[in-house]
Amino acid sequence: APHTHTNVFLVEDSAPIRARLAEMLGGVEGVAIVGEAATPASAIDGILRTHPDSVVLDIQLIGGSGVEVLRKICPLAPNIVFIMLTNHPDPQYRKICMESGASHFLDKTTEFMKVREVIAALGAVH
Repeated sequence: APHTHTNVFLVEDSAPIRARLAEMLGGVEGVAIVGEAATPASAIDGILRTHPDSVVLDIQLIGGSGVEVLRKICPLAPNIVFIMLTNHPDPQYRKICMESGASHFLDKTTEFMKVREVIAALGAVH
């Protein structure tokens, strides 16, 4: 099988959680972390600059919301897979995120490790 490569951009306001994600995903073969951001503006800039395959996106960011990022990026880059990872897994948030273009909606407290599975599966699909 050809070697697959998946570029991932992390958008999360907590530096310790970003570090945990980078460590976890960096352990997946073929995965590269191409950028990190803690605010909607830096996330939008960074994602448009690096064109990752996937973005791990928190809803609560410094000075705004991950939903802003979805609404800005998804129309411009519909091929990017957005994985929401949030402490607020409320149904209404899920609905807003999915309608705004997210592919996955995971609960940070119970499904943190599932991010790895989702990203690893992306690599297998390409």
